[in-house]
Amino acid sequence: MSGGVVQLKDEGSSKQVVVAGSVAGLVSRFVIAPLDVIKIRLQLQIHSLSDPTSIHGIDGPVYKGTLGTLKQILREEGLTGLWKGNIPAEAMYLMYGAIQFSTYTHASHALNNLPSPYKLPDSANSFISGALAGACATTTTYPLDLLRTRFAAQGKDRVYTSIVSSVRQIAATEGLPGFFRGLGAGVSQIVPYMGLFFAGYEALKPALSKDVVPLPFGSSDAVSGIVASVLAKTAVYPLDTTRKRLQVQGPTRSQYVHRNIPLYKGVFSTVGRIWKNEGRRGMYRGLTVSLLKAAPASAVTMWTYERTMGVLTSMDEKLKEI
Repeated sequence: MSGGVVQLKDEGSSKQVVVAGSVAGLVSRFVIAPLDVIKIRLQLQIHSLSDPTSIHGIDGPVYKGTLGTLKQILREEGLTGLWKGNIPAEAMYLMYGAIQFSTYTHASHALNNLPSPYKLPDSANSFISGALAGACATTTTYPLDLLRTRFAAQGKDRVYTSIVSSVRQIAATEGLPGFFRGLGAGVSQIVPYMGLFFAGYEALKPALSKDVVPLPFGSSDAVSGIVASVLAKTAVYPLDTTRKRLQVQGPTRSQYVHRNIPLYKGVFSTVGRIWKNEGRRGMYRGLTVSLLKAAPASAVTMWTYERTMGVLTSMDEKLKEI
């Protein structure tokens, strides 16, 4: 605790953490859904307008930039095109938020209770707890993340007609491993990302508290979340691109909006092929919209979590007074 600011790990009971985390996840997903679709479309695109030879004979869209992609999706697929994959994504964010915050809280408390000789600095505690929270939440919700990516990657021609049919089709043609394609890249990305995010957030929160920097509407939580997320997201973004490319592998690979997605196998092989064939631009394709997405998502997540936790705590105190 610093300057009277309550640290995230010290807030609320286990049930309150789960509820607040779930609400934060749902609200955050609703806000950033269109940006997520744009990001996925850009990450799966291996061709570029800056390289005329790469777009020769392309059967499908050629996206350029965040705004250009937004306009093209609206023109070709309508408003609903920006919300493709939203149902599995909402379910994922609901579960992810609850698991993430509850794991983070429990891990932080466990590390705090270590004997004095083994006690870790607050920054190390936040990093380890955040990394563990990210790994648990990512692994548990990964099949929903894969479904979100595949639905968002669909163009006007639908690969899957519904959530139920997609689950049945993947189970029948790819088996259980099909739901976990790219998990290695996902965990490799999320462990450092969540570790850096929570460590950054806990460090920035007291520095931007209302006693130090008076911001309106409790927005110090949002600002802390934005800064921490942007720094962490940029550091691990190539692994996010790798995960997306691996998630659309399988028998339906050539049926998505980009028909020319290459065949990839394994995290290291995929990273190497993207770097060799597309260079640094390929590794960071969609980074701009990813940061545009990450900033409001993290801001909304942390702001909603803190406000929801405040409401739940207040309700609990009033019930105790009755």
